[in-house]
Amino acid sequence: MRLKDCHNFNDFRKLAKQKLPSPIFHYIDGAADDEITYERNTSAFNDVDLVPNVLRGVENVDLSTTIFGKKLDLPFYCSPTALQRLFHYDGERAVGKAAQKFNTMFGVSALATVSVEEISSLVSTPKMFQFYFHKDRGLNDSCLERAKAANFDVMALTVDTITGGNRERDLRTGFTSPPKLTLSSLYSFATKPMWGINYLTKGKFELPHLQDFVKEGTDTNTSIGQYFSTMLDQSMNWNDAEKLCSQWGGHFALKGVMSVEDAKRAVDIGCTGIMVSNHGGRQLDGARSPFDQLAEIVDAVGDKIDVICEGGFQRGTHMLKALSMGAKACAGGRLYLYALAAAGQDGVERALNLYKTELVRDMKLMGCTKISDLNRDNLRFRNV
Repeated sequence: MRLKDCHNFNDFRKLAKQKLPSPIFHYIDGAADDEITYERNTSAFNDVDLVPNVLRGVENVDLSTTIFGKKLDLPFYCSPTALQRLFHYDGERAVGKAAQKFNTMFGVSALATVSVEEISSLVSTPKMFQFYFHKDRGLNDSCLERAKAANFDVMALTVDTITGGNRERDLRTGFTSPPKLTLSSLYSFATKPMWGINYLTKGKFELPHLQDFVKEGTDTNTSIGQYFSTMLDQSMNWNDAEKLCSQWGGHFALKGVMSVEDAKRAVDIGCTGIMVSNHGGRQLDGARSPFDQLAEIVDAVGDKIDVICEGGFQRGTHMLKALSMGAKACAGGRLYLYALAAAGQDGVERALNLYKTELVRDMKLMGCTKISDLNRDNLRFRNV
């Protein structure tokens, strides 16, 4: 299979599986426990039908939206995800450059493999920094100051990783950061020689925001679940979030909000946005999908802060449903990660262009020419 044969989300997934050693692929592809929430994140969209209008004059479609004070040409963006150099040697560089071509936002994780300074020098598109609240306060202060000095537009505090989810696929494959060979994984790495050659010759694997403070993840092999459970501060509370919001002094969001109560509290502490998200089903299995929770959260705080729906998107029609429900924008990780693994920057660009093309076509078929035309009158729920 080649990049030109990729026409949808599942095609990119198949090509990524061809390219990646098994532990790396299943790190992207897997989720917590029985992966029920992971599957529900996408299947939730199937419980709602679109009701199109006709004869509306739809020659020109404007997909732009404004979040965190920044106008994006697309109503979706690339969520911050960790360890991208493991998926393709260009990692965050490839994603940032692709996002810039489409004038949309992209996120950089605290567990990124390229520094905020380098990213800021490479791309001028709106940028989000994903903040993990570590026990090491010096590390926290360093991340905040570096992101601020690099002129990142948004700080997003991840609030749903207070301990690591039970990612059983990682336990079975032996996935760690940095990767290590085991008897069970040796064959998988050996049968993907180009991945190994690129990993060894395209620059050293690093976690530039962390490695001056902790050895785990760079010099010491660790799973992501173990990292979250041991390195992040489980005493983190609303006072800490409010203090961080104040320290940042700009657009600030909570990533991983799933309840109305927490959404209201986010407004109270000064957030300008929230990501309705369950971490791609990778944390609490059995949790609701973001789309299932979206309406009640939008109704509670949508007039006060930007509400973003994150996770489960595999089609333009999925995005249309979330935008019709009241989300200001959509976001996802697997949305572009399979494409990154498949073909680097070219893969991400192809994926973003396919979603854009789908959205333009679907907007025309809905009888809509701008995002504000979408509303709940476009939707019918099958279980009501």
